[in-house]
Amino acid sequence: MGTVDEFVAVMRQLRAECPWKQEQTHRSLVRYLLEETYEAVEAVDGGEDTGDWSHLAEELGDLLLQIVFHAVIAEERGDFDLDTVARGITAKMRRRNPHVFGGVGDVSGDGGVGGGLDAAAVNDLWQRAKAAEKAERTDRPLDDGIPAALPALLYADKVLDRLERAGRPAAPDPGAADVGERLLALVAEARAAGVDPEQALRDVVRARL
Repeated sequence: MGTVDEFVAVMRQLRAECPWKQEQTHRSLVRYLLEETYEAVEAVDGGEDTGDWSHLAEELGDLLLQIVFHAVIAEERGDFDLDTVARGITAKMRRRNPHVFGGVGDVSGDGGVGGGLDAAAVNDLWQRAKAAEKAERTDRPLDDGIPAALPALLYADKVLDRLERAGRPAAPDPGAADVGERLLALVAEARAAGVDPEQALRDVVRARL
């Protein structure tokens, strides 16, 4: 039995024998999924500061716990299991990285790794493959697939990207009286500079502590 299989077996046993875990549902676990995600982000920041990545390994384990917990609950309901999750994401990675795996949309010329592609070109391939997957859904809203619960700067960044790809670039006013409009203008400025606005703000705030 592999390490991951062993962990899944542990979670199945806990689900069967631990009263608290028996009571949990997908919805009741949402708060823990969010908490563990943010703790993993904090561990990344800590690793960058100290060079010690052991805390990230621990936090990724806690995040894996939440993923497996959801998968075990779904398995009990007959909805899906962890193998289904893994197969789905494996297939998605193959579809959305034709420069590595070849196939439809391959630009490498040899059905394999696309020579000469930079990160921007690879991202464009990813977005084109993603758009092709959803092309049949012509009635989908512009923000389809962008969680509204994302942190505001990250949400704005993704919406601006979606608008640009739809040929509807926004023109936020940095001199506007409205604070939200000025914040949106800063997000647009960060995008133009190739900067992640969410991480940039986190870094600056943390530097003040």
